Amino acid sequence: MNLQDLRDRLPDYARDIKLNLGSLAAETVLNPKQRAGTFIASALGARNPVVAAAVIAEFGPQLDEKELSAARAAAAVMGMNNVYYRFLHLANNEEYGKLPAKLRMNAIATHGIARADFELWSLAVSAINGCGKCIESHEKAVREGGITTEQVQAAVRIAAVVNAAAAVFDAEPALQSDEALAA
Repeated sequence: MNLQDLRDRLPDYARDIKLNLGSLAAETVLNPKQRAGTFIASALGARNPVVAAAVIAEFGPQLDEKELSAARAAAAVMGMNNVYYRFLHLANNEEYGKLPAKLRMNAIATHGIARADFELWSLAVSAINGCGKCIESHEKAVREGGITTEQVQAAVRIAAVVNAAAAVFDAEPALQSDEALAA
C-alpha cells in the first residue's frame, strides 16, 4: 500500500485529510529528504500500523539506509523523551528537573545524518506528542541549523495531517481489516 492507497481508504468525512496528504506529499518548502523523513517519523510517532506502512512504502525509497534509520530513531527516542520531558513540564515541581534523566538518548547524537534534519524530524514527532519542552528545544535547534520558519511550519503540517490520518484509522477499525488492506 502506498500513500494514494491510504488516501483512497480514508472515509469521505476525512476528505480534508485526503487532500492535505496529497498536497503535503508534494510540499516543496522542504527538500525531498526532509519531507520524506518528516513523513516517516510522523507516521511512526502517530502509532498506526496502516498509516506507518503506507508512508514508509511511499517515502522510504527516497532515503538511504542511514536516513531511514534516523527517521525511525527520531520517532523512537521522542516516544520516550516526550513523555519524560512533558512530565517535567507539567509536574510543576522544579525538583524533578534537577535530577538527572538517567535515560539513554544516544540516538540524538549518533544518528549519522545532518543534525538539522534529525532535529526537524524530532520536532515533528514532539508536536504529535504535545511535549512543549521538546518542541521548544528542537525548534531552537532547527532554527540554529538554518531551517526556516516556513520549513518548520511545513514539517508540523505534515505531522498534523499524518496524525489525523492515524486517528481516523484508529477510530475506524473496519478500515484496518484484512479485507480493506487486501483491496
